[in-house]
Amino acid sequence: MTYPEVWQWYLGRRVLVTGHTGFKGSWLTKILLDAGAEVCGYSTCNTRSPRLFDLIGLEGQIRHVKGDVADFEHLNRVFDEFQPEIVLHLAAQPIVRTSYREPRRTYESNVMGTVNICECVRLHDCVRSFLNVTTDKVYKNNEWSWGYRENEPLDGFDPYSNSKSCSELVTHAYINSFFGQNAPEARVAVSTARAGNVIGGGDFAADRIIPDCVRAAEAGRPIVIRNPNSTRPYQHVLEPLFTYLTIAAVQEQDHSKAGFYNVGPDECDCVTTGALVALFAKYYGEGFTAEIAPVDPAAPHEANFLKLDTSLVKAIFGWKPTWHIEEAVAATVEFSKAYLAHADQAELTAVMERQIRSFAGIE
Repeated sequence: MTYPEVWQWYLGRRVLVTGHTGFKGSWLTKILLDAGAEVCGYSTCNTRSPRLFDLIGLEGQIRHVKGDVADFEHLNRVFDEFQPEIVLHLAAQPIVRTSYREPRRTYESNVMGTVNICECVRLHDCVRSFLNVTTDKVYKNNEWSWGYRENEPLDGFDPYSNSKSCSELVTHAYINSFFGQNAPEARVAVSTARAGNVIGGGDFAADRIIPDCVRAAEAGRPIVIRNPNSTRPYQHVLEPLFTYLTIAAVQEQDHSKAGFYNVGPDECDCVTTGALVALFAKYYGEGFTAEIAPVDPAAPHEANFLKLDTSLVKAIFGWKPTWHIEEAVAATVEFSKAYLAHADQAELTAVMERQIRSFAGIE
């Protein structure tokens, strides 16, 4: 399916999005609303202000539910009431450094949250397609020079990465036990998507390089780069989101397309943190500078090199990158400068809508 075809497919669909108040969740909710879907969002709403969800006024446009995916009884009631056809699971504790400080909460959200979502999908005949969004960090990272494939061992190093490895395994077990071709609930197609690092306007998370750049620009101080030589597969947030929507739509019509998919950029877009900051500076212009932080031997472990092999998603869905790294950074800076210039809700919404339609080729 082309992106315009995917866009049309969601018209009138009932879609439940967990983690809808987060950065990726807010962009995903906006795409679905613009496509004419009926959206129910389920989130703890713990994201600190500012957050994109509030900046563009999404709460009043959807069925907005405050809840924790670790609370099965509440989540199950929401499924009962909304009767979703499509479930897109993004809710998670997503920050590596936070997982070192709060490992128990990280596992509760990322592992038991997945168990609860899978159980709700199992118990509700209305669900036809389910996608669990995990991360490129699920793999045992040997820091080798080639990309990880979907059949590589899953063994994330830190509590966040490991909890997402567990989330994958939980989903695999439910597929084998309940959702497989000959299983009792074979009516539902289930996939996982392992995405690389994303950038885009409206990300204010702690310990992420682009939000740190925006905060530094706002404060009029240099951005301090912790690991300038760390290589990551950066892509604009719209890249994985439209891929998620494609997987969920296609697998609903053809269950043979369900599987475990890497979603990341081509090798040319795997850049170092230092190179990414240099691109941000290029498009931001005057008023933005950077400096390298001294090495902190006590800092928690973070991988230095990680990239994905995306041959499978290309072969199954005909996927290819739409925006490469320069276009991704340029779009990110466009939104960020509008935000820093105190653009109002209508202006920020217009930037998002223009970028969504440009990316997807929607007239």
